[in-house]
Amino acid sequence: MSGIAFAVLMEAVLEKNVPFRFTASGSSMTPFIRDGDILTISPVSLRLRRGDVVPFVNPSSNQLMVHRILDVSREGYLIKGDNNSIPDGRIPASRIIGQVVRVEQGGRPARFGLGPEKFLIAWLSQRCLLTRMVASVRYVLKPFAGKWIHPL
Repeated sequence: MSGIAFAVLMEAVLEKNVPFRFTASGSSMTPFIRDGDILTISPVSLRLRRGDVVPFVNPSSNQLMVHRILDVSREGYLIKGDNNSIPDGRIPASRIIGQVVRVEQGGRPARFGLGPEKFLIAWLSQRCLLTRMVASVRYVLKPFAGKWIHPL
């Protein structure tokens, strides 16, 4: 199914006020959302805020994406993948399909990325510090991979 057809299906399900679950693919939101994680999308809450993770159709590529809101203004939402170096641009509210309310990794709820820490994650991501920090942590933890510390 194409990304646009999938977006239409997601919108139709959410219009009935039913959560939509699907398997994430790609690495643009690593380490908080990984390839193979299960995402639960709900209709947009009253007001989207910095740090919220949203599915949207990117106007420039016409692709369905799930990325984090970095900034909110009258012109739209500045959105970027946590693992991307550049933002997707200002996305109008009409392109936002829903809101990620749950992430499951390995069958268990992920505990980090959608709570109060989302504001810090968005702040770091907007300043291009998040990808550098994650790379540094991975470098430091690499010798311990598979031992007693689970790498990011």
